[in-house]
Amino acid sequence: MPLIDESYDSLPYVDAPPSEASLAAARALIAADIKGAGIDPTQLHPALIPAASYEPKYSGAIEREHARLQENPSSKLSAIDLKRYEELEAPPTTNPTSDEDRPEVLEQWNQALKKAYASSEYVNGRLTELGLLEKFGKNAWLIGNSQLEDILKAIETELADVKKQQEDIEVLRRSQQESVGGEITTLEDTWKKGISRLLETEVAAEGLKQQILERRRAGAA
Repeated sequence: MPLIDESYDSLPYVDAPPSEASLAAARALIAADIKGAGIDPTQLHPALIPAASYEPKYSGAIEREHARLQENPSSKLSAIDLKRYEELEAPPTTNPTSDEDRPEVLEQWNQALKKAYASSEYVNGRLTELGLLEKFGKNAWLIGNSQLEDILKAIETELADVKKQQEDIEVLRRSQQESVGGEITTLEDTWKKGISRLLETEVAAEGLKQQILERRRAGAA
């Protein structure tokens, strides 16, 4: 029965486990190789150690925020002007002739009217968004959860399939190795017997050689 064509770097289901002496010798060779290469196993690789000269760069806005927090950690973000959403201050009273006599009052009314328009648009937009959220928010949330569940099920299915493939490969590997285990054992025994016979033949030849030498010496005497 011929051996299968496949070869394995490791035959864990056929080979006998290594002895403690073999493991110690292998570890000693590995340690000597590491030491000879000048590698310190207690130190991280330079690629994993961040450079000491590295300085992160931020945009101007981030730098200003860092400076503000460093100066006063309790200060609040002032990027959004919330005054436009606060209650508007009523301009001073006016009359039909104040536009000509007091133009600053007219300007105050114009500014108040612009702010009122902005607040009205903000409130209308907020009411629209809240209405949409009340009407469609629940369904959108449920649909989002359903999509996440589908993604999770797909990932779990893929994981189970990969585990099944791994188990099948392990079973096939064990079966292939065990199927040739007897043949490997037979060949190993045959090799050992051949080596033993070769040694016996060499010993017998050496003994015959010694006998021939002794007879030659005896005949010469």
